[in-house]
Amino acid sequence: MIDDRDRKILDILQENASVGVSDLANRVSLSISACSRRIQRLEEEGYIQRRVALVDRPLAGLPTTMFVIIRTARHSAEWLEQFRAAISDIPEIVEVHRMTGTIDYILKLVLPRVEAYDEIYKSLVEKVEFFDISASVSMETLKSTTAVPTHYIK
Repeated sequence: MIDDRDRKILDILQENASVGVSDLANRVSLSISACSRRIQRLEEEGYIQRRVALVDRPLAGLPTTMFVIIRTARHSAEWLEQFRAAISDIPEIVEVHRMTGTIDYILKLVLPRVEAYDEIYKSLVEKVEFFDISASVSMETLKSTTAVPTHYIK
């Protein structure tokens, strides 16, 4: 059972996973040991999948975001396996979503510059057959977060 303190712990850890347990315990009005046990339980139950460091993309030389829209005429398991293999080998592809509607897949890429997309495009079309591929450059990020709302957790 998840309570409001658990939700607050999750909210704080999503904001900064490196916060100290004593600071976290103080912020949620728990003893350090009780807070530590709650964190361990949240990890064991899968609410906390892992803790990661978020790298500053411009400092890492990856200031450009592109979204690639893919339509395919093939929807077989064999095609999907080829597609999965092709995208898994390209670290610049950071997200891939299968969509409903007229778009089959949308990919999010992080790149050093727009021109770098051409190499990724060539790599994809060499490995997988597509009906249509189009790409758009993100001009500005209005919102970006890795945090998810915790108020839906029961």
